[in-house]
Amino acid sequence: MEPLGINPKIVEVGSLAPWSATQPPHHTHASTTTTTTTTTSVANHATSPFKVDEAVNGKLCVWSGELSQLRVGAVVNSTNETLTEHCNTQLIQRAGPRIKAELRNAVKSCKTGEVRVTGGYGLPARYVIHTVAPRYNIKYHTASETALHMCYRRVLEAAVEKKIRSVAVCTLHTVARGYPPEQGAHTALRTVRRCLERWGGALDQVVMVVNSIDTPIYSSLTPLYFPRTAHEEEAARRLLPVDLGNEFGEPIVPDRQIRIIDNPQHKYEDVEDSADLAAQLQSSVSVGEHAFSHMEEDIDKQRLLGGQPSYATADPETASMTTDLQQKQRYERLLRRAKNEDLSEVSGIGCLYQCGLDKFGRPVVIFIGKWFRFNEINLDKALLYLISLLDPLVRGDYVVVYFHTITTTENHPSLSWIRHVYDMLEYKYKKNLKAFYIVHPTLWTKIMTWWFTTFMAPQIKHKVHSVPGVEYLYDIIDPDQLEIPAYITEHDMTINGIRYYRPVTSSS
Repeated sequence: MEPLGINPKIVEVGSLAPWSATQPPHHTHASTTTTTTTTTSVANHATSPFKVDEAVNGKLCVWSGELSQLRVGAVVNSTNETLTEHCNTQLIQRAGPRIKAELRNAVKSCKTGEVRVTGGYGLPARYVIHTVAPRYNIKYHTASETALHMCYRRVLEAAVEKKIRSVAVCTLHTVARGYPPEQGAHTALRTVRRCLERWGGALDQVVMVVNSIDTPIYSSLTPLYFPRTAHEEEAARRLLPVDLGNEFGEPIVPDRQIRIIDNPQHKYEDVEDSADLAAQLQSSVSVGEHAFSHMEEDIDKQRLLGGQPSYATADPETASMTTDLQQKQRYERLLRRAKNEDLSEVSGIGCLYQCGLDKFGRPVVIFIGKWFRFNEINLDKALLYLISLLDPLVRGDYVVVYFHTITTTENHPSLSWIRHVYDMLEYKYKKNLKAFYIVHPTLWTKIMTWWFTTFMAPQIKHKVHSVPGVEYLYDIIDPDQLEIPAYITEHDMTINGIRYYRPVTSSS
């Protein structure tokens, strides 16, 4: 007889509430009267990639509890390649010595992204599906994301093959493995949704078992992939990433498969058109000569930093180290100046400040476009003030909300200055930026955003979101954490209606 462990309580999987039975937050029931033209123009998707589907929603459950207590067809154990370390030790302890013997004598090993199936033994679950999740490395983030996708996909494939009708999946993208929780949750939910669409007939229930850290993340992201209402389906068009992978949700990154080389037949063919476009956008960048056509170093870091490698140096690695060192020294000089100089003339404008935290506990930085007078402000001191404010915040994840409400041409910075600021900031600014929201976008912001994120900083493109109203921020940021000028809420009500404004006790 197998030991039952320290807690013999058993939870029947049938007693868990399916996702379809949960209620959306109150504000998601608001009327969706925004015109199709307006929302489509700022959305990442013309139509929601994931429709409201009661059948699929009825098969999903997001549950916070102890995995070893579930009476279910199979539970998932996250382990290492030698099957000797386990994220959930209580699960293995309750399963008893026979599961350890099977792992040691019969299974022996498992590669990253693959799965192995053993009996459940002392567990209420009939089977245990073991998988090895990847360690996250930002330099190879695409490979990490693909391996994580394969873990979730192969878990469900194994369940279907063994005719296991219900499976409980623990969080595989753990902080212990360095995986960003939000990014991992996107991969998990996207993969599970696609698999349920294809194999839903063979699965009755998939339980996503989350802990206290992951609960708020899954509460915010699950409605994007499993919308319960038309409002959630509409919101997903704006909040879902642009790249949702293939039919299984597997990431597709063409620029890791193709390297563009110089073609002598076309070298000069489009130079004139590129120069004209660059001139119109006040930029010296020529598309035909841009660095992305020559990159041989780490694409991800290169794009985030916005710089170009030194091609004249015989050793690319040495050149990259030299460039990084020079940039770090430049930034440290600016940081020292920011700490010593009087920046009251910039800070007094009030166009840049930190106002609170989002639902994931990340600091929210507000930028008020109308109060930023580009042609009148001292731009050098503006950069120093930005560094002095953000340097303590960007050591961890953070979010920026830019309000373009009622701005005029005098508020519009040049693209060359935006690029200058981007190049001056350290790598941590780009890496730890989790989202950049543009509220009340105009044609100018759309053109500038497209140009900048396409040719200067494509790696942050998926982090930039345009939203037509303040209410669209509430899925990520609680209203009482948004301190914004009254004119923004007044303008928002005139264009979107009063339903978009949720007053709070404290005055903005």
